[in-house]
Amino acid sequence: MTNAPESSRLFESASLGPLTLPNRLVMPPLTRNRADADGVPRPLMATHYAQRATAGLIIAEGTTPNAVGQTYPNIPGIHTDAHVAGWRKVTDAVRAGGGRMFLQLQHGGRVGHPDNSGHLPVAPSPVPLPEEIHTPSGRQPSVVPRELDAEGIRETVADFAAAARRAVDAGFEGVEVHAANGHLLHQFLAKNTNRRTDAYGGSVENRVRFTVEVVRAVADAIGAERVGVRVSPGVTVNGVDEGGEEETAALYRALVPALAALGPVYLHVIFADPGQPLFRWIRAAWPNALIANPVLGFGGPLPADGGKGAGERLLAAGADLVSLGRAFLANPDLVERLRTGAPLNPLRETNWMYSGDEAGYNDYPTLAGSAAALV
Repeated sequence: MTNAPESSRLFESASLGPLTLPNRLVMPPLTRNRADADGVPRPLMATHYAQRATAGLIIAEGTTPNAVGQTYPNIPGIHTDAHVAGWRKVTDAVRAGGGRMFLQLQHGGRVGHPDNSGHLPVAPSPVPLPEEIHTPSGRQPSVVPRELDAEGIRETVADFAAAARRAVDAGFEGVEVHAANGHLLHQFLAKNTNRRTDAYGGSVENRVRFTVEVVRAVADAIGAERVGVRVSPGVTVNGVDEGGEEETAALYRALVPALAALGPVYLHVIFADPGQPLFRWIRAAWPNALIANPVLGFGGPLPADGGKGAGERLLAAGADLVSLGRAFLANPDLVERLRTGAPLNPLRETNWMYSGDEAGYNDYPTLAGSAAALV
């Protein structure tokens, strides 16, 4: 893969609350299943993130705020002292390389299994995931989750706030609340996974309530300037269905202003399309920084430029920062490669996501390393 060198707003500095970012490129949360069995980050994770410290901002992979929220095996947590200590080694390594990190707080909701977490998954309603789920013994049928009652909702909100405080203790600049991709908060937002008849279900105003309560609690715990939120309008990952284009528009026209009133430092929109009216409306309605993740052919090959052109189009449409996932996986020095027009490493599809070791994780070459090998 190659890309042409040229000046670009992607390489301009930007402000994010109290932070000054050296460029507008964000490494988004990327599940890689490299924590130990107890969810404690391993040393190879510190190496991985430190390799990518030249990103304007790194948002570390989805991390569970409590035990029941665990999705798959070897997912990191942030609800014990051991988790904090493990993540501290990661943030220290990134900071030593000049980088900045947020941590994504991800509760799987029904996306989980007792063999992964030791608990029956919880959800807004007892509606199981429609597909099998990965466990230590292989793929298994999903289980019917337990519906969260009022006490369970209060406890979960409190767990998010406690996890945010732990993240700051672990050295993160802030946290990203994951309200996307069919996980717990998104399950409350979507009609097909939220069949409640109480104050958290039914109308759009009720379905956004849980997400707003979580974000408010997290902002109260660590300060809104340390809080971002991730959303995925129209995305059907993990069997979530928001109800069609009109329903999706109504949902986010209610959610975005409610979140904006709480003052989070950024909103992170995945699969953002600058040509879609809803994206343009979100940009106009959101008062703070907007991180946009471009549509790069989900499930298909990575574009030859790694998403640079799509990112520039999003900046032109009003985004403040651009997140690129697969390109950062394959290129630890992605910022320099895009800045200079150097060729990009191809993404290795075999063993690149969930292998649990260095292969396909920390062994992608840098430009400096490749040049040294030729000497």
